[in-house]
Amino acid sequence: MWIREHSKFYPDVSPEAIWKIWVNINNWPSWHGDLDYCKLDGEFKVGNHFMLKPKGAPAVKIMLTEINEMRNFTDCTKFFGAKMHDTHSMEVKDDGVLLSNKLVVTGPLKWLWIKLVAKNVADTVPDEMDSLVNLARNKG
Repeated sequence: MWIREHSKFYPDVSPEAIWKIWVNINNWPSWHGDLDYCKLDGEFKVGNHFMLKPKGAPAVKIMLTEINEMRNFTDCTKFFGAKMHDTHSMEVKDDGVLLSNKLVVTGPLKWLWIKLVAKNVADTVPDEMDSLVNLARNKG
């Protein structure tokens, strides 16, 4: 199992604004600079899928596997011989929010998908968190 985590505290940002942006998957490219598009099939609920198309790479189908409203959600990408779970969490504090992201890759071919996908995803998390918060502050 391969795990990569990143957390950062952001003062003076509305947790409701963060959650509203997270659940609007079709608009993720506005704060994910490395995406061509995202398209959610149905509502933001467990079991539904979305297509995510990174720039310069093929689109992937991702399933929403866990949702705890206003706290966290997890999505899962299935690759040949591996799975990647991506958990996005928010802990509300008195003066802001603590955002966390946890990537977990499992399976016999995890080494391949870490090299091809997961490492790059993990490396972009800090900038994407900052972009998410900037968007939330502007819309909040």
